[in-house]
Amino acid sequence: MAAKKKTTAKSKNTRKAKVKTKAKTKAKVTEMTQTHAMEEKESFEKTSLEQIWGDTGLGRYGTQDEEKYLGRIRGLNRSDLHSHAVKMGILPIDNRELLTTRLIREFKKYVLSYNKPKSTPIKGKQVSGKARSILAEGR
Repeated sequence: MAAKKKTTAKSKNTRKAKVKTKAKTKAKVTEMTQTHAMEEKESFEKTSLEQIWGDTGLGRYGTQDEEKYLGRIRGLNRSDLHSHAVKMGILPIDNRELLTTRLIREFKKYVLSYNKPKSTPIKGKQVSGKARSILAEGR
């Protein structure tokens, strides 16, 4: 007698597995939220014309990272620190710690004003007809 082939049972199992993998790929496609090929990196709102024209904000301080700026300030000697303070518009004082804290505070203000978070529109509540008629009486 001829031996039966067992490949038919295996082929059925592989077909089921292929169907399962197709269902998984469809789920992944629906989870995607990006509709174009460009990655949206900006999580802040542009507030000045310089930002619209492509300014990155690195011109004034050379960085927007607080740790890098603090390391650069700590590496300056007293006369260089005074000249940097004058360049940034701060009156230099003899106390190095106080001058450093003032410079850091101005740096933080600059970075925060440059990277304004995106604002989300606030939806107002619908006013009822009765309230509208009461408010209209004052016209």
